[in-house]
Amino acid sequence: MRSLQRTPVESGDGSLVRDSSLVWLAGGIVGVSFGAVSVAGGLPVWAPVLMSVLVYAGSAQFSAVGVLLAGGGPVAAAVTGLLLNARTAAFGLAVAEIIGSGRATRLLGAHLVTDETVAFALAQSDPVRRRRAFWISGLGLFAVWNVGVLAGATAGSALGDTARYGLDAAFPAVLVALVLPALRADTAVRRCALLGAAVALAVTPAVPAGVPVLLALGGLVLHRRPAGTGAAA
Repeated sequence: MRSLQRTPVESGDGSLVRDSSLVWLAGGIVGVSFGAVSVAGGLPVWAPVLMSVLVYAGSAQFSAVGVLLAGGGPVAAAVTGLLLNARTAAFGLAVAEIIGSGRATRLLGAHLVTDETVAFALAQSDPVRRRRAFWISGLGLFAVWNVGVLAGATAGSALGDTARYGLDAAFPAVLVALVLPALRADTAVRRCALLGAAVALAVTPAVPAGVPVLLALGGLVLHRRPAGTGAAA
């Protein structure tokens, strides 16, 4: 019998591929938007492509590039992306046993951890199927995302004026789409979002671009901490 540790993706599991395909399609469309708007906004083609291969962080990539295009520095952009993507540390713990053993397997698996991949894997009925689901959905989404980003970046370099095609509105539109499900599902999240928006609007006239986002995120962390730490001092 072949070892699951050596072969993370088993062939012939058509149902997992079928179920993952809708997520891949959505990821590819968002990837095209990310690549096109990044390049049309002034970044070189290689920037969103390289970021997508090495960082691969979805909403954090949108936020980081949004800070750069708004005039913020690379440090503000990187910190913004790191803060938004910090949740994947908890996701990694949730799927640590699912990924498998071996340093190379764990490194690759950690790179593929996303909201969609973790949710899809944990929804399966048994450990073997969870592992297959993680690798099938994770590798497929990574491939489709990067192909989409490359296609969008290539197209974006030929678009010129982003305002003419409405691409200047793509970043806020995508970010709103990404956060709406969480806002609808959790009252506490809505309160935190309103607090963060108020902080960002208040400090925008006085600080450099990108800093309002960092201050808003800091306020959200402080606001959420008491609820997550219980009564302990």
